[in-house]
Amino acid sequence: MRAGLYKKLPSDVHSPCQNESVDDFTDDCGGAGRGLNEDEGEGMLWGRLSTEEAAQRSYEEVAERLGTDIRRGLNRGEARHRLVALGPNEFEVRQEDPLWKKYFEQFKNPLIVLLLASAFVSVCMQQYDDAFSITAAIIIVVTVAFVQEYRSEKSLEELNKLVPPACHCLRDGQAETFLARNLVPGDIVILNVGDRVPADLRLFSACDLMIDESSFTGETEPAAKITTPLEKTGNGVTSKHNIAFMGTLVRYGNGRGIVINTGEKSEFGDIFKMMQAEEAPKTPLQRSMDTLGKQLSLYSFGIIGLIMLLGWFQGRPILEMFNIGVSLAVAAIPEGLPIVVTVTLALGVMRMAKRKAIIKKLPTVETLGCVNVVCSDKTGTLTKNEMTVCNMMSSELYHAEVTGVGYNAQGHVMLFDNATSRDTQMNSMRLLLECGSICNNADISETELRGQPTEGALLAAAQKMGIYDVRNHYVRLQEIPFSSEHKMMAVKVIPKFGGEQEQYFVKGAL
Repeated sequence: MRAGLYKKLPSDVHSPCQNESVDDFTDDCGGAGRGLNEDEGEGMLWGRLSTEEAAQRSYEEVAERLGTDIRRGLNRGEARHRLVALGPNEFEVRQEDPLWKKYFEQFKNPLIVLLLASAFVSVCMQQYDDAFSITAAIIIVVTVAFVQEYRSEKSLEELNKLVPPACHCLRDGQAETFLARNLVPGDIVILNVGDRVPADLRLFSACDLMIDESSFTGETEPAAKITTPLEKTGNGVTSKHNIAFMGTLVRYGNGRGIVINTGEKSEFGDIFKMMQAEEAPKTPLQRSMDTLGKQLSLYSFGIIGLIMLLGWFQGRPILEMFNIGVSLAVAAIPEGLPIVVTVTLALGVMRMAKRKAIIKKLPTVETLGCVNVVCSDKTGTLTKNEMTVCNMMSSELYHAEVTGVGYNAQGHVMLFDNATSRDTQMNSMRLLLECGSICNNADISETELRGQPTEGALLAAAQKMGIYDVRNHYVRLQEIPFSSEHKMMAVKVIPKFGGEQEQYFVKGAL
């Protein structure tokens, strides 16, 4: 990376704004499509498209198939009609059970059922002390488990409500912002840096558009998007370069696309339905407790039967022998075991909560404790999917190490050349980072990045040297966006104050 005056850049470097035709579309990056009258499309039949079909068709064909106009979008009447016909752009979650039902769900544990039977038998035999102690143990176990799971579910619900998803859309030729749940196939969505893609889109405009698909692919680098149809696509997400997938994040550039699928019909929806269909298997502890409950039941009935049989052989009253057998069976049931297990798991949940981990079901703690090896996707799980500048070297071969991580100013620039004055080295590093900040389209706001990770890392490194808002000191006249062909980005600027000499700032790979 170098800063200063540069010769004129090659004329064959073009902007990566992509569109197939700009004759009929006057937006920044162009597009074309068949126009619809105000009332056209009201009640019309439209065809549905999979992402594979849409990727292989031109966007004009997709627009015609979905009965939309990429210059004006759907009219409001048609959008309402489609919303009623297809439903909102959201996932259908399982209906929540009422609280009383969730409470009584806790009684399905075989050991709890056995304890209930023991309490009932104790009452019938007028052993009220035993019945009271067993009932108290059951209530404690069930209540602790219910309260813990209820609190966890509420915490998860609050997290889901923190950011109501919104989107920018064209309706009747006007750009509007509304909840993403109101999107329908055929809507025209406008994408900008930092936007979360609200539905599966067939892109028809892409100005240096790069989208973070790490939630699908695990890849750290954003995927570059195009608008041209593909001859052949694979089964994976990575092969569909002209599709923006629901739930992914715009890291760089801007674009527009036609909504082809919403809600559970999207690629993200397929994953959601698969997860909803999965039944959580029982943990080893649950299986062990179930086995213990069944074994105790069999042993109890066996003891009762054996004692009654022995009493019958000895000529004793059957009712007396039955009472003795039941008393022994009840005494053999460990009513304290469920309390010990539940309290132990609850303590584990509390320890996890202190580390900001929400445990929805108590037995999950036991499962986690049995884990020997964790196989996890790195990006966004073990790491935060953030890039950080660690080392720098200027054109004068001065070397510096940068401390701190994340998109913030926490850290320092440490110099290593003791033979050269500190001021000389710092000026060289400052010039390097100023170039990286001026030739940059990212923005860091309250440690949140809007833009590409590499550009965010350069801004964070500059902030660690006290360089803030250096772009505001210049007027940008021209930009050559980064392209994979030339592996560089350049901007032509003039200072706002103190001169009119044009300067070029360039960053890229050598």
